[in-house]
Amino acid sequence: MKLGSGKQVKYIFVTGGVVSSLGKGIASASIGLILKKRGLSVNLQKFDPYINVDPGTMNPFQHGEVFVLDDGAETDLDLGHYERFLDESLSRDNNLTSGQIYDAVISKERRGDYLGGTVQVIPHITNEIKDRIKKVSRRNGDVDVVITEIGGTVGDIEGLPFLESIRQMGLECGPQNTLYIHLTLVPYIESAGEVKTKPTQHSVKELREIGIQPNIILCRTALPLTNAIKEKIGLFCNVSPEAVIQAIDVESIYEVPLLFHQEGLDELIVKHLFLECQKPALSSWERIVAKIKNPKHQVKIGIVGKYTHLKDAYKSIIEAFTHAGVENDSRVELKWIDSEEISDKTAGKHLGEVNGILVPGGFGERGIEGKIEAIRYVRENKIPFLGICLGMQCAVIEFSRNVCELKGANSSEFDKKTQNPVIDLLPEQKEVTDLGGTMRLGAYTCVLEKGSLAFKAYGKQKISERHRHRYEFNNQYRDILTRGGLRLSGLFPDKDLVEIVELSDHPFFVGVQFHPELKSRPTGAHPLFRELVRASLDYRTSREKKTLLENEEMTKV
Repeated sequence: MKLGSGKQVKYIFVTGGVVSSLGKGIASASIGLILKKRGLSVNLQKFDPYINVDPGTMNPFQHGEVFVLDDGAETDLDLGHYERFLDESLSRDNNLTSGQIYDAVISKERRGDYLGGTVQVIPHITNEIKDRIKKVSRRNGDVDVVITEIGGTVGDIEGLPFLESIRQMGLECGPQNTLYIHLTLVPYIESAGEVKTKPTQHSVKELREIGIQPNIILCRTALPLTNAIKEKIGLFCNVSPEAVIQAIDVESIYEVPLLFHQEGLDELIVKHLFLECQKPALSSWERIVAKIKNPKHQVKIGIVGKYTHLKDAYKSIIEAFTHAGVENDSRVELKWIDSEEISDKTAGKHLGEVNGILVPGGFGERGIEGKIEAIRYVRENKIPFLGICLGMQCAVIEFSRNVCELKGANSSEFDKKTQNPVIDLLPEQKEVTDLGGTMRLGAYTCVLEKGSLAFKAYGKQKISERHRHRYEFNNQYRDILTRGGLRLSGLFPDKDLVEIVELSDHPFFVGVQFHPELKSRPTGAHPLFRELVRASLDYRTSREKKTLLENEEMTKV
């Protein structure tokens, strides 16, 4: 496809085989980063074959984190990797599902757009998919390369229309403008003492039966691949050994682009697609990786949540702490704490050794009282705290109950009959019956109070942050809570909604209604995560000094 300027857009398609969760998203984001560092304009796109319109109604245990974009789209967590690696904000066009594709085609059929013809997977579904691929190539009219990741694994029945579509793209755009990269597993069998290439061979065989010959094979492996192994894979998969690239396990995902470059992956891509570009400028990325791997300090922060057994539910939070660690030259050790295990009797046991805590977002009543008790503990013991979305709401409930003595204070989400609903349903949500895509979603403006902790962190008065919630601070309780000492330091001016609460008599106690983790990048940590880590380091230092003085006093005695 040629743009108005006459520039030919290049297309890279990333598929996966053998097993899921091999890291196609990281691989796609890493390729995008290297090409961008070579001076090219890159756009990334993810196709998810499930029938759901988006992951917004899916249980985190099934799908992991829902990543929300500025435009309110609820997307796959891989969009988070794309934004973090490219350091760009994406849109709903960058994540498509089978549900969206089929819905669009059925709507056209109902309108009569197909002139009475029989609507079929080929060509109607595949044409719709191809149109969506071409659409992201027209972003600002300046895209050199579009990288499209196909979710799932080769052989999944629901993924076949997407694979057929990218096969057709190869025919329409020509081999010099399309590139197929296939990510597979090369497992190490300990009892045999060797790596096995057969799963990769079968995966590529299945892809070729569909009509797609991969140009490059990325091999996920725990051990370095020998030249002999690469030659064997190349021979049986019909690619040159140089196009067999090892994707070896690494300490940090941010190392992957550097390893791909060392393997010559970007040079292969540039040559195949006849791209005119410079050598990659990776020095700044190398410095980030060096800081991640070799920090001067260490701090322990507890995450009190109810999905702690599934780390993917908090993927952006984990990465935000990595970024905050870079800016504080510190390794952030995360202690995962199940909120259901916390009570007034166990809070000290679970939280006594951490230097700070974060209470993340979530839905439903399970584990709420444990979150509230954890917040009480850190408020009273002056431990740095950041509450996100539901975490902020729990902080308001805790303060209402234990400081302002509002009996039975709660959220109407958890107790519809509470006499003090300090957190209540947004007015526009009260008539909503559909669950999908109906929350307060996307970027909204927030105005900060000068002199507040939030203002000091951001360094400016007006900010924009992403939201995903139905319930909100109840403005009827503003006066009583502020008289009790709760500072309402951030407001959404259009509707006078409370976005940020904090305590002035605490080293760092901030609750935010939005999701700051969604805008954190390795090239620039989110201000609130950066300041939480900084405050936690200070807390650790002061506690160590206190312990040292106490030991000295004991020695004198």
